Amino acid sequence: MDQLLEQLPTIITGLVVVVTVFFTSLWLGMILWTFHDIRARTRDLIVQIAATIMVAVLTLPGLIVYFLIRPRETLAEAYERALEQEALLQAIEEPEICPSCASKVRADFLYCPYCHTQLKKTCVSCGHPLHLDWHICPYCGAAPGSQIVEPVFPGEPEEVETAPAQ
Repeated sequence: MDQLLEQLPTIITGLVVVVTVFFTSLWLGMILWTFHDIRARTRDLIVQIAATIMVAVLTLPGLIVYFLIRPRETLAEAYERALEQEALLQAIEEPEICPSCASKVRADFLYCPYCHTQLKKTCVSCGHPLHLDWHICPYCGAAPGSQIVEPVFPGEPEEVETAPAQ
């Protein structure tokens, strides 16, 4: 028993050192994690320093307060969200593209200026450009292929223009 009492201060000192090293490492880890996390969430240097000092001074309560007041998203997440929104806006406002050569063309072009592919046809009635797959003109209601043709009755000779012989 005397031998155990002689070693007790050494054992207690060892336990105190282990516990002190553990809590010091935990405290430094919280400080470093906070510093890296706030740097990923804001570019404001004052906010970065204030959050890190708050966790360093207040330890666990400071970390809890930091969780409550930190920005919701990281800078990378905000950047990705902005890119997604910009891509959606471009998809909505995307200019027309030639189906043959994939060049950008204006909405009122009838032919692609690069590959000469027909993009649209002209309404025979009002002259507006029409998509090739439209079956009626949305401006005047005429069918795109309809032209006014005079009827030919049976028994009447058709007038055929002939080119003068040379």
